Amino acid sequence: RILNLNVGVLGHVDTGKTSLVKTLSSVLSTAALDKSKQSRARGITLDLGFSAFLLPLPDHLRGNNDTDGGAEASSHERQDASDNSKSYNSESSHDNNLQQKYDLLQVTLVDCPGHASLIRTIIGGAQIIDMVLLVVDATKGMQTQTAECLVIAEMTTRNLIVVLNKVDLFPEGEREERLQQAKNKMRIALKGTKFEDAQMVGISACVGGEKVAAVSGAAGEAGEKNAITGTHNIHGLLDILQSQIRAPSRDAKPSPDRFHFAVDHCFPIKGQGTVLTGTCLSGSARPNEMVEFPTLATQKKIKGLQMFRRKANVIQQGDRAGICVSNFDAKLMERGIIASPGTVKLIRGAIAVVRKVRFFKGGLNSGAKFHVSVGHTTVMATVTFWGAREIAAQVEKKEKEEEKNSAFNTTKGKDKSGSQPLGKSSLGGSADLAGLPRLKFDWNQDFLHQDNYLETLPTNDGHNEWNDGTLTRNGSENMEGGKQASLSANKLPPLHWAKLEFLTPVYCPMDSLVIGSRLDTEVNANACRLAFSGRLVERYDAKTDNGKIKTYTKKEKVGTVCRLGDPFRRSDDNKVVRYEVFGTDLFKKETNMSQFVGLVMETDRGEIGSIQSSFGTSGKFRVNFPAGTEAKEGDPLYLRFKRYANDPKKAIHQDQSLPRARPGYRIDPPAKKKKVRGKISNGNANVVENGVDSKTPKGDRKASANIPNGSNGVGEIVKTKGDILQNGKRTVAIVSGLFSMEDDISKHKGRKVISITTPEEEGVIDGSFGKVGKCKVLFRDGISADVGSHVKMLS
Repeated sequence: RILNLNVGVLGHVDTGKTSLVKTLSSVLSTAALDKSKQSRARGITLDLGFSAFLLPLPDHLRGNNDTDGGAEASSHERQDASDNSKSYNSESSHDNNLQQKYDLLQVTLVDCPGHASLIRTIIGGAQIIDMVLLVVDATKGMQTQTAECLVIAEMTTRNLIVVLNKVDLFPEGEREERLQQAKNKMRIALKGTKFEDAQMVGISACVGGEKVAAVSGAAGEAGEKNAITGTHNIHGLLDILQSQIRAPSRDAKPSPDRFHFAVDHCFPIKGQGTVLTGTCLSGSARPNEMVEFPTLATQKKIKGLQMFRRKANVIQQGDRAGICVSNFDAKLMERGIIASPGTVKLIRGAIAVVRKVRFFKGGLNSGAKFHVSVGHTTVMATVTFWGAREIAAQVEKKEKEEEKNSAFNTTKGKDKSGSQPLGKSSLGGSADLAGLPRLKFDWNQDFLHQDNYLETLPTNDGHNEWNDGTLTRNGSENMEGGKQASLSANKLPPLHWAKLEFLTPVYCPMDSLVIGSRLDTEVNANACRLAFSGRLVERYDAKTDNGKIKTYTKKEKVGTVCRLGDPFRRSDDNKVVRYEVFGTDLFKKETNMSQFVGLVMETDRGEIGSIQSSFGTSGKFRVNFPAGTEAKEGDPLYLRFKRYANDPKKAIHQDQSLPRARPGYRIDPPAKKKKVRGKISNGNANVVENGVDSKTPKGDRKASANIPNGSNGVGEIVKTKGDILQNGKRTVAIVSGLFSMEDDISKHKGRKVISITTPEEEGVIDGSFGKVGKCKVLFRDGISADVGSHVKMLS
C-alpha cells in the first residue's frame, strides 16, 4: 500500500536539477533523465522527466498511536508533528486514514526544464505537483528563471524547500560561511512571498559537475538504485524532505464519473497497445472502464494500469500512472486530457476571477492578447478586465459571513481564500493555492466600466466619484478629492473579473487554474513574464453571450439655480427652505424636455429633487424637492446618471430615489408699500419725477438721472465666469438688480462698476446677460468678490 506524492524539481537552467533527480531516484520512467536525443545533444532538459523513490511513511503522517513506524522521529519532527496536531485538528481523521490505508510513501519527482524558452513546459509540470524543490546554484543565487519558478510555485503549491546545489565549488575552509551567505541572500529574495520561512539545505548532487552525471549511465542501469556517492549532504536533504512532507489533499471518495487525467507522454508498445502516461487530477479509473479523448472526439476502453512498472487495479487523484488502451495511434496525441465520457467540454471562452502577479512590471490592458495556460495546454487569448470594486465588495461580504460562521464552527489553519488547510499539500492545478476565492458570477450585476486592470483599488466618498465615469489603470478616478487604497496596504493586487476569448478552443473543466503570460517577451530580458493567475468560473461564448455583461459609465451634467420658489418654514426642524427652484444652463432651448421629466437632480448639500417641467422657452426647467432645499441662486444642480455600454438606445439610468416628503408652511412676504407721486412733509411737497427727487441738489441730479428706472445703482453678483487669471481671480461677473427687463442695457455699455466689498476692483458693463435684466461686467484685473456680494454702478 503506497501513497504517491508528486514533487516538482524547478530552477534556472544548469543548476543541477537532473543530477539531483538521478541521485535521488530508484525507479525511472520512459522519459526520465533527459532520455531524448535532443536533450543529450544539447546537454539540457527539454521536456518533463518523471522518476520516483520510496520512503517510509513519515511518523507525523502515521499518527501518535502508531507503534510500527520504524525509527523514532527526531525532536524536530516530533515538535513539527505536535504543532500540526494543534494547528490542524481537522486533519486528524485524514491522517488516521493514511495510517490505515498506506504503508510506504512514493515520492514522484517531476524534473522540469529550466531554460527560459521552455516556460510553457514548466507551467504544465507545476500544475501536477504537491510540493516543490527549488534548486538554486549556491554560487550564483537567485537568477531570472529561479524567480519565475518561484512565482509559479506560489500559484501551485503550499510547500517548498530551497536546495542550494554545488556547494562543493566553495573552498572547503570557507564552505560553511559561504553557504550561510547564500542562505541569507535567498532569505532576502523570499521575503514577501509565502515561502519566506521555507527550509533551506546546501548539497552537492554531483561533486565535480552535474552534466556528466545527468547523461552518464546506460538505460539498463537506470532501474537499479543509485548509491549516493560523489555527493554531499543528500541525506540532509532527505531528512528535511521527510519532515516537510504534508498529508496530500485527495478526493475523500474518488468517483469514476469525475475522472480527469493529464497526459504528458504517449507511446506505443508492440503487442499491447498505446500507453498514456500522466497524472490523475481527480476521480478514479479502473481497467475495462471507458475514457474519452475530448480533443479527438473518441472513446477507448482501458486495457490495463501501471504505476512505475507495478500493475495497478485502480488509480485515483494524485497517482502517477500509465494507462494502456488499444486501437489508438500514439501520433495523434502528445499531451492533453482524457476524462470520464462527457465531463470535459470544449470552451471557446470563459469568465475567470484573476489576480495580477505582483512581480509583473507591465500593465494589463483590456483587449490585449496573452498566452493562457490551462494544464499542459497553452493558447492565445484576448483578455478583458473589469469589476474590481464590485468583486472586492463581494469578497468582503463573503469574508464577513465566514467570520460570523466561525463563531459557531471554529476552523483553524485555513488560508485567506478559505481553501484547504495549510498543513496539507495539494495538486498544483487547484486555484485555491493561488489565493483565488470561489466566487459566483452574476450576469445581472452592474459593473463600472474599466479601461484596464487596476493596480490599486479606488475608494470614493460623496459625489466626487461622478466627476468621471471610468476607472483608469492606476485605480484613481479623474476627480478632485479622490482617494486610493495603496498597494502596500493591500499587499496583493486587487481581484478582477476577466473575460478570456481563446483564439483556439480548449478542453478543460470549470474551476481550473489558468496562468496568463507574455511569452513573446525577450527571453534574455531580466523580467517576469507571468502576468496573472485565475480561476475559471463561467463559460463564455462571444456568439451568444456578447453584450450580456452589464458595464456602465457614469455621467454628470451641471446646471445652475437661476430663481427660487416661495420660502417655506419646514415643520420638523423650523428651517427656511424652498420646495421649488428653477434651473438653467443644462438644456438648450430646442431640447425636448419631456424625456427628462422625472429625472432626479441633486444639490451640493445632497438634497434630492426631480425635474417637473420646462420653464419658459429658453431651456430653463422647474425642479421639485419633496424634503425642501436650502439652495441659493447661483448654486449648481447636478444631473447624474448611468449609461450602459451595450445599450443601443443609450438610455439614461438612475439609482437615486426621492426622499420622503417633509412638509412646511409658507412664509408670507411683507406687504408692499403703495407708490405715491409725492409726499408732503411740514407742508412742503416732495415730488419724484423721472426718478429724480425735486429736493435733490442740482449738482447731484445729473448722476441720479443716469440711473435706470427702478434701480438705486446697486446690484448683486449672481455668478462669476471667464478665464482665471494668475492671481486666481475671474474676469467676468454676472450682475442682477442694476437694470429691469424694460431697460436697454446696450445704452449703458462701458459704464463703470465697482465692488462695494473691494472698491479697488473696477469693471465696465459689457452688455446684457439673458432677458431678465442681468448684465455682464468685465473686470480686467479680475474680481475676488463672492457670489452674493454687491456692486455699484457709477455715472
